[in-house]
Amino acid sequence: MDSPEQRIKIAVQKTGRLTDHSVELLERCGLTLTKSKDQLIYYGENMPIDLLLVRDDDIPGLVSEDICDLGIVGLNVVEEKRLNLEAGGNAGLFKQIYELDFGHCRLALAAPEGTEYSGPESLEKSRIATSYIGILSNYLNKNNIDAETVYFSGAVEIAPKLGRADFICDLVSTGSTLKANGLTEVEVLLESEAVVIQTQAPLGADKQALVDKILQRLDGVLQVRESKYIMLHAPRSGNDEKVAVHAVCRETVFWETLENLKAAGASSLLVLPVEKMLA
Repeated sequence: MDSPEQRIKIAVQKTGRLTDHSVELLERCGLTLTKSKDQLIYYGENMPIDLLLVRDDDIPGLVSEDICDLGIVGLNVVEEKRLNLEAGGNAGLFKQIYELDFGHCRLALAAPEGTEYSGPESLEKSRIATSYIGILSNYLNKNNIDAETVYFSGAVEIAPKLGRADFICDLVSTGSTLKANGLTEVEVLLESEAVVIQTQAPLGADKQALVDKILQRLDGVLQVRESKYIMLHAPRSGNDEKVAVHAVCRETVFWETLENLKAAGASSLLVLPVEKMLA
């Protein structure tokens, strides 16, 4: 059995919008996982890889401190941790190595409906509630805006109603929460998605080879997420002989597409989902 030092440890969000996607993605990469009794660890049965289920805010720190080799977390969390470390005169000992194309959201400024907003200058001398002090402060500094940041750890959208802030800076997905609280999005500070980060500590040849294998498999799974495998028989030009055509389409295959192919002489059309692909 592999010793704990030989096993790859991946930090994953314990609960939230990235949890199920992250675990499912790794299972599609060939991992067979068993959850521990305390529900905090997934053990890899067929590969020396374990998933640690933790708070998403802790993931960059666990990777930076080399407690975990990899982490799957939102770019918003990575950027906030990096900026906070830099503000303290330190550097995060982790690097972003892969974008996962799920968990899309944006960190945005929002204001009560009816608020006049004509750009960053409208924030001058205002109070802005947020849990993303690092990203917001960096934005204000870059735009030479003098504004007060008010820290809120949760329910940021109610800060204007409480008289605590003029604007808020928070994660937005559909915008329904903003609308329900009478707020309007006015500026996007960061487009976010789930990313993979890796410790900057040397992993050793065997561990790095395993990390490279997992990343290659991630690429193979993500490349074909919306892809379809198409098979059909098409006539040769000038005679009735037909040839088999196989193709991978990375866009939705509509009924109209198939009908147009059939009208052009194709037959035996078959469309199948694609699970994996290695270039």
